[in-house]
Amino acid sequence: MYKSQKRFANRVAKLALSKKAENVVSLDLRGLTTVCDFFVICEGSSDVHVRAIADAIVDGMKESGERPWHVEGYEARKWILIDYVSVVIHVFDTETRDYYQLERLWGDAQIQEYKD
Repeated sequence: MYKSQKRFANRVAKLALSKKAENVVSLDLRGLTTVCDFFVICEGSSDVHVRAIADAIVDGMKESGERPWHVEGYEARKWILIDYVSVVIHVFDTETRDYYQLERLWGDAQIQEYKD
């Protein structure tokens, strides 16, 4: 179990990077919305890559005793959403991420970039 949602988001980002996710960021939404505390956003270069990233996150967090409340998008593999209630992960393909531009929609959020 994670005592801090920030540490949880950091762990998710590292799991995404373990599968070579690109443009990995977290958005600190505390004080901006009650939907959740953090978004972690990343992208894969193909539908297979998007699924591999999502699988690595779900499997890695299960090892820590964390299970998602809700997961959707596995069928299309354009945008897989993994909801842990306080931390919500968005794994996009590049085109879909460019289209929705979540970072721009949540422009007031503090953004942390993660590098491999």
